[in-house]
Amino acid sequence: MAPTRAGKQGENFAREPSVAYRVTVTGRVQGVGFRAWAAGSARRHGVYGWVKNAWSGDVELHVEGPESSVEAYLIALETGPSMSRVDAVRAEQTAPRGYAGFEVEYD
Repeated sequence: MAPTRAGKQGENFAREPSVAYRVTVTGRVQGVGFRAWAAGSARRHGVYGWVKNAWSGDVELHVEGPESSVEAYLIALETGPSMSRVDAVRAEQTAPRGYAGFEVEYD
């Protein structure tokens, strides 16, 4: 049986399973505000993890959270901010790590 949490007026909702993905976004995604946009979008979608620039010119992310939230976020990544051009979003499933927020990482 799935764990439940109390909702409004005593309703019970089944908790969605948590999923995680290692994501690479290619295209014109550096120098266009992509990381800040990705972090804000992650918070709006209720997902956790991190985003950083890769030496290759791509952007890399670790994203985890409820399956439907992560799926919606991955779709949002296909568009990106207005100054970007996203050519591809590649997502490989991985193990959740228990992040409690979403951070922009700097190397």
